[in-house]
Amino acid sequence: MSLYELERDGEVQELIRLLRESDNERVQVRAAELLGNFPEHDDRRDVVNALVQAAQADSDAITAAAIDSLDELGGDAIEQLIGGIAGIDLDDDAADWVRAKAFVQALDADVPELRMAAANGLGRLDQTDAVPKLAARFEDPDPRVRARAARSAGKIGDSRATGPLESLLTDPKAAVRREAAEALGNVGNRQALQALLPMYEDDNEQVRRIAVGAFGNFENDRPVDYLVEALSDESPGVRRTAVYSLVELLSNVPTEQSHAIRETVVEKLSNTDDRSVVVPLVEILEESTQAAQRRNTAWLLGRATSEEERGRVIDALVNALRDDGQMLRQFAATSLAELGGEDNMVERRLLRVVQDDSVDPQVRGQAIFTLGKVGGERSRKVLDKLIDETDHDVVRKKAFSAISKLGGRR
Repeated sequence: MSLYELERDGEVQELIRLLRESDNERVQVRAAELLGNFPEHDDRRDVVNALVQAAQADSDAITAAAIDSLDELGGDAIEQLIGGIAGIDLDDDAADWVRAKAFVQALDADVPELRMAAANGLGRLDQTDAVPKLAARFEDPDPRVRARAARSAGKIGDSRATGPLESLLTDPKAAVRREAAEALGNVGNRQALQALLPMYEDDNEQVRRIAVGAFGNFENDRPVDYLVEALSDESPGVRRTAVYSLVELLSNVPTEQSHAIRETVVEKLSNTDDRSVVVPLVEILEESTQAAQRRNTAWLLGRATSEEERGRVIDALVNALRDDGQMLRQFAATSLAELGGEDNMVERRLLRVVQDDSVDPQVRGQAIFTLGKVGGERSRKVLDKLIDETDHDVVRKKAFSAISKLGGRR
């Protein structure tokens, strides 16, 4: 049977035999790689023991493959190897600081794959005392180790990692810069976020996207210009992330700053018909559970909507009229009034709500209010009839007010 067939059929004992006994190094390496795909196998203990033994082989290739697979298996797999190397018993009852001590020792191992695994393990243990040791590996000659160490420092999130992580933002390897940028975003203090600002124009798209994604965590307007620039990025993914960050930023900054930021954003958004900017706004309005995000999004959509997505935007805003939050309903109504348009699309959508007796009277009232601003003769006739037929005072009062703006009753 081929190695592929052995993996497919779950024949781990045969893979173990080949790892231990084959005289072909390529076969041994591939067997070690495949054994990492069985984290839940009944023979897991045998798999781990075989890989631990292989990780201490004379062949660098077999060692690397075995360590990677132990790391893939998770749980106690890599700990068994590292504990043995460090001379520390990492049984199930071992405290996290004891495990961290073993992983810290492994950070200085000769084999880069073992240093990578040790860095990964420290990130999972979340021991802040390990941060300086991880930071020391930011100068590791192997970029894979630098990247893993940065990732784990970010997972721990201790502020002591900020300065060392900042130094990795100029690393020649994009993968290292990417991990450092994401880690700084996770740390999230002022110094970390400030360090990310120049990364919006990094050569690597993923680095730009990660940096721009972190800008929404600011609690001031410092990143606005950078985010507005990112709306013109050549990558749709970066532009999309910039939209999410702008909405998040509007939710984070003090109220007195949010209006000025919205105006700046609208000025930029009004010059684009790019779906990658408008569609994320619609998705936030439809899917977010954060009230402030949805309000800001509803406001923006009334002032920055591509013709291609006009129908979807109007539907999303009309649906927002049904929200429990009064402020969101008001923002949505204002934006629908802004959209108006000679195509009467907004009017038609609102009339459906107004004429549906099953809709909450407060929602119908909000829709009627908006019709008073965007409706025409058809709306005037519907509201005229509604005044005589409705049993709801709020609907009647709103209809009287709206119809007066549309020429009055006749």
